[in-house]
Formats: sequence, structure tokens, C-alpha cells
Amino acid sequence: MTDHPRKGTAAAPGSPDFALHTLGWRAFQDLCAAVLREVWAQSVHTFADSNDGGRDGAFYGTWQQPPDPIGVQDVPDGPFVLQCKHTKKADTTLAPSDLDDEFAKVQALVDRGLCGSYVLLTNARVSGTSEATIRRRLLDAGVAYPLVLDGQWICDTIATRQRLRTFVPRVYGLGDLSQILDDRAYTQAQALLGYLREELATFVVTDAYRRAVQAVQDHGFVLLLGEPAVGKSVIAATLAMTALDAWDCLTVNAHDADGLVRHWNPHEPNQFFWIDDAFGAVRHEQQLTDSWSRHMRHVMTAVRGGAKVVLTSRDYIYRDARPYLKEYAYPLLHEQQVVVDVAQLPLHERRQILYNHIKLGDQPREVRAKMKPHLDAAAATEPFHPEVARRLGQQAFTRHLEPTKQGITDFMARPTAFLRDVYAELGPDEKAALALTYQAGEQLPAPLNLDASQNDVINRIGSTPAGVSRALLALTGTFLRLASPHGSDSTTGWSFRHPTLQESFAEFMAADPNLLGIFINGLNWRTLLTRIDCGTEQQRGTLLRIPPTLYPAVVKRLCEAEPQARGNYAYPAEWYNFFATRCSDAFLRLYTEADPQFVSQLTRLISFLDAIHEPKVLARLHQAKLLSPEQHSRIREKVATLAVETPDAAWLRDPEWQILFSKSDQQYLLQRVREDLIPDLDWVLDVWRDNYPSNEEPSQYYSTLQEQLRTYREAFEQDTEVADALDQAIAEVEETIDSSYNDYEPGPDEDLDIRGRINVSGQEHSRSRSIFDDIDS
Repeated sequence: MTDHPRKGTAAAPGSPDFALHTLGWRAFQDLCAAVLREVWAQSVHTFADSNDGGRDGAFYGTWQQPPDPIGVQDVPDGPFVLQCKHTKKADTTLAPSDLDDEFAKVQALVDRGLCGSYVLLTNARVSGTSEATIRRRLLDAGVAYPLVLDGQWICDTIATRQRLRTFVPRVYGLGDLSQILDDRAYTQAQALLGYLREELATFVVTDAYRRAVQAVQDHGFVLLLGEPAVGKSVIAATLAMTALDAWDCLTVNAHDADGLVRHWNPHEPNQFFWIDDAFGAVRHEQQLTDSWSRHMRHVMTAVRGGAKVVLTSRDYIYRDARPYLKEYAYPLLHEQQVVVDVAQLPLHERRQILYNHIKLGDQPREVRAKMKPHLDAAAATEPFHPEVARRLGQQAFTRHLEPTKQGITDFMARPTAFLRDVYAELGPDEKAALALTYQAGEQLPAPLNLDASQNDVINRIGSTPAGVSRALLALTGTFLRLASPHGSDSTTGWSFRHPTLQESFAEFMAADPNLLGIFINGLNWRTLLTRIDCGTEQQRGTLLRIPPTLYPAVVKRLCEAEPQARGNYAYPAEWYNFFATRCSDAFLRLYTEADPQFVSQLTRLISFLDAIHEPKVLARLHQAKLLSPEQHSRIREKVATLAVETPDAAWLRDPEWQILFSKSDQQYLLQRVREDLIPDLDWVLDVWRDNYPSNEEPSQYYSTLQEQLRTYREAFEQDTEVADALDQAIAEVEETIDSSYNDYEPGPDEDLDIRGRINVSGQEHSRSRSIFDDIDS
């Protein structure tokens, strides 16, 4: 691997400059506190800017001289006062007269024994003459040690402190990254910023972010959970930027487990993988979960070799996916040590998030002034979604919003209703642009190259290709995003800026049957399977809901596509997932009548039963009473064979088999195991030993066999003879694992060395001054 320049050194000439004037007063104060914690390793408690007795922040206790002080030497013991002065004007010079009010407060602080040392931090420039004057006036007030640190000192400190940037990631969007990153990381960072620039500008370091950083550092892995629009993807993307800088990682934004394994390079240990919506974007997609379960060994091997992995998922999707994940392959997941719920936001974090989005949005000053009295109430709204806070700062989403307390809190609490109204009022060009983006599935390629079905959509909505082209550009940044997913092979194109925007548009389209008919005919079969819902309205996650009158049209399209979809033998994962989770009984009946071979294809089962998709569809067909007795018997006999020969015990664990098999079916299968498997356990172990590949970690290879035997052991708890035989077999597998390590050759980076752990605790601030005071300035 090529040696990289030492991180933290300037890769471009000149002093670094970060746009600190773009921060709000509270964000600048928090930045100063973070600087002091990281640079001087002192505990800093921040106070509000009003009624604080002249203190923006204070340190109490005995000063501990830091090992590598910057800009401070021999600070005396005693009370320590920090004062922050922020200006929103770029290139401003601080004059001593700007501090007249502060000088008046200093004497009182000294008299009360609260100020032995006084540090002034400002984002403005401070000339040598002004600094001397400020220091003299502080000394005259009785301060023993005055220190003035200007904006350039803060910028230099940010540029040379990786650990600081880890917990103040907004700075990545405030300056020239070539000042702090080497060429390789700079190139990747530029690509990431195409996705992240606005998110970084408004990013707030939350407790969830801190815990995510800690989990990645300690374990190399984190799963970010939460409701839609709570900021999971933004945290993951910000961690990717941090990984470039602080952890010296190459970053890959993979789409799924297959993409992670495909891009993983065992010879490049410092890789950072970021996978959004790991188990489905709006609903649980079984094929994605199965892929994670199948590849978990490879993923954990990559983590042990030094890779870092961040997954995101909606909480309700993960709840559906979790029973199918082989958590034994990664105990930390089972123990919840690497799962972070990002939805738990304390009030001060909500206020800062809302402030950033309003301040950096495009609302006119007079609108922000009308909003200001009601923003504290907006931050306290339940539920609070950062993505909805972003929309409150955008004119495109608030054209008819009443800037009253009721209007603003309703906007925060009922975003879907507002979005439907917004979509209804869009012009034909904008509606057509959004419809084409939705129809395209993952991404609408740029530049546009329209086919017949896309032109049909445009004509039916009343738009033109030229109008759509203009609308796509106009909608970029609000409703849409134009980018190439970082680390993927995808071309540049448009996608919805957030999944909730896509879901709301699906609801809007579903109200127009004529438009639905166009989509059914225009979508290719793969996109059709992932975009429509044929009758399961009780599930969360909005797709295009197809009314029963259009079921025959969908059945016709899928029957036409089936030979292509089935390929040589198996259907693709999307096919199984659609029939298992998004079809009503009525739709399934129509489809099985139209395709008599469908069920017989599904009954060709193979091991391992928890790694294939057919059982889930068969269980759904059984619920709909669409399996004949002969078909059910065929399934049971095939499972009996696999239960003995593999051995495969998934039929005792997985929920679909509890639907398919009655108690008598299960007793029949257990009897087959007792009679045909237990006497031949030695032979089964020999087969597994003969097939062991020497380049696979033994405990991972044999973990599947251990799982099957332990499942059977639990099932035969009351049968002493069978239980003893299984205990002996399990013990022999453990002995085999130990002996197999003699032939196993681990990779050079098998052990993950965790260094540089960071533990910076957040804190609630007292707030006599509202954070929204300058929202309209």
C-alpha cells in the first residue's frame, strides 16, 4: 500500500481558513468548548450568553497542564473563565471597544473569586495592538492570566487536530479540504461533499453521533436505527468523511452486502463501508436480509482485518429483518453493543438542528422573523424529524404555511399531509419530472434519453421533454438529488432527496388510477416488483398501492416477464419478496391461476432452508389456502430429506415453517431425524470435515453445523438418549474446530488494533438566551 502523507499536516500552501462566520452564536460557542476539551484536555462547562455573569464557559478545578499545549503556557491554578465572541461578518477585526461590556463584568468576577485566568476566543481577526490593549485592560481588572485567541488560531487548531474534527465534522464543509487532507483522501472527500455539502453545513453533533463514533472505533461496526427522516443517513455520511480524515480510510458507499464483499480488499485494511437502508428502503426486503446473513462471515472477517462498517435501517424494517439475521455469526449485534438509536434527541440538540436548517435555508428574513417566536415550540414537537426541520427552512415546501405556532407545529407533526398539498400544486413539468424519477427506480440517468413509456408518462401528465429537463434542474436540491453514488459504478442521475419524499409522491400518484395504469405498463418487471403493493396496506412503508381493478394488468405483466425473471432455474430475490410480502389473497389467487407452474417451481427446495427464499412464498400461499394437499406433502418430504442429510434444522427455527407445518408435521419430521440422522452423526461429521476449506476460519465454517445440532438438541430436550448423542456430536465439532486451526493461515491483519478512542460527553445547556435570537439577522 502506498504511504500517505502524515495526516494533520497541510497538503496545500498557506494558512487554513474555515468559514466560522457562517456558524450561529451557539454553534460557535460549542465549537470553542470542543476546541478546549480536545486541545487542552480540560473539562469545559458552557453557560448561556445571558445572565451568565460575563461567562460563556468556565472551567473549575486544578488546571492540569496538557502534554502538548497550543497557545498556552504555565496557566496558573485557580478559576478559569472562557469568553466567546462571534461575528457573522467575514474578515472582521475585533476592536477593544467591542468588549467594553465584558471588561465591566470582569472586575465583578475577580472580586467574587471566579476568574483567575481569562481566555477570549473569537472568529474575528485580532491585531497585535488590539491584543495588547485587551490584555492590559484585563490585567487592570485583576485577571492574573489573560489570553486572546483569534479566528486564525482556531482555524490552525482545527487543521492540525484530527480528533477535534471527528467531533466537530461541520468544519469539513467550511474550508479548503486540501489544507487538511492528502491527495487521495482529498479526491474522495470532494466526491463525498457532492452528497454531503448541505448536510455538513447544518450538521449537529448529537449523542447518537458520538455513540456511533465510539462503536466504530471500539468494534469496527455500527448499525444506525431510527424512524424515517431522523438523520441516520446524514450521520453515516458524516462518519464517512471522518473516516477519510481521522482514520485514514478509503470510503465505499455500497448498496448491499454483495457490494461490500465485492469491494472489500484484504490487502487494504483501512476501508470504510457505508450502506444505507441495509434491509430495505421503505419496507423489509427479504433478499437483502438474506444476503447479509449469507455474507456475515465475510463482513466480520473484513472488520477483524481493520475495515469499518456502518449500516442504516428504519427501526420497523430492522425488527422484521432481525429474526432472519444469523446473530450468532456476530455476537455484538445480538448483545446490542453496536446498535445506535438515532431518534433519541434531547431538546437542546433539536433546537440546534432546527436553527441550522432555518438559518441556512432559503426563507426570506421577514418569514424567519415571523417564525422566530414559535421555533422553540417546533423543536419540542413530537415526533421531531430533522428532515422535516430541513423542509421548514425551504420555500418550496412552505408556500402556504401559516407562520403561527399552530401552523408551524402542524407542519412538523404532520409532514405527509403538507407534502400531498405541495405535490398537488406543482405544475405538469414538475409532476412529470418526479414521476419519471419514481418510475426509474434507483436513479433516473442524466442526461435524459427517453423511451416510449417515459414519453407516454410525460404526454399523459401534460408536459414536454423540454419542460421535464427544466423541472429536473429546478427540483434539484429540494425534492431531488443529482449525484453519482460514491464508491459505486452507477452513472450520474437524479433520485429523490429523501425516502420520505418518494413515499409521499407514491401516495399522491396512487390517487390517480389513470396514472397507475401508465406506470404498470411502463415499468420493467424488476422495478415493478419493488415499486408496487397489491393489497397489504397494513404494512409500513408506502409504495404504489394497486387497486383490485388493476390486478389483472399486473398479473399479465408478470406472467409475460416470468421466463426472463426465472432464468435458468431460480427467480431473483425481488420476485420472492414481492409474492411473500406485498400480495393479497385475491392477487395470489389470480396469479397462481394464470401461472400453473409457479407453485411447483417453488417446491424445489435446497439447503440451507434459512438461506433460500422459497419457504417465505410457500408460507404466504399456505396462509391464502392456495397449496393443495399433494403440494404440501411434497414440501414436507423434501424438508425431511434435508433435515437428515445436511442436516438442516431451519424448519424448527424460522417463522415461515411454523406457518407451513402443523404440530403433527413437526412430530413427523422429528421422528425422521431421530430414526435417520442420530444413528449416523459420525458420518455427518466426517462429511463436514472432508469439505473443510483450509483458507476459511474454522469457527466460521463449522458455525452453521453447530447451529443445526444445537437446534435439534433443544428440540430433543426431553429425550435423554437423543440429547446425549447430540451433546457428544457438538463436543466433537468443538474439538474439530480447535484441531483445524493447525491448518488455518489467518490474514496479516486478523486482529483489529483499536487506537485513539475518543470520549467526549455532551451536555445540556442552560438557556436564558434563546438559540433562535439571531435567526432573522
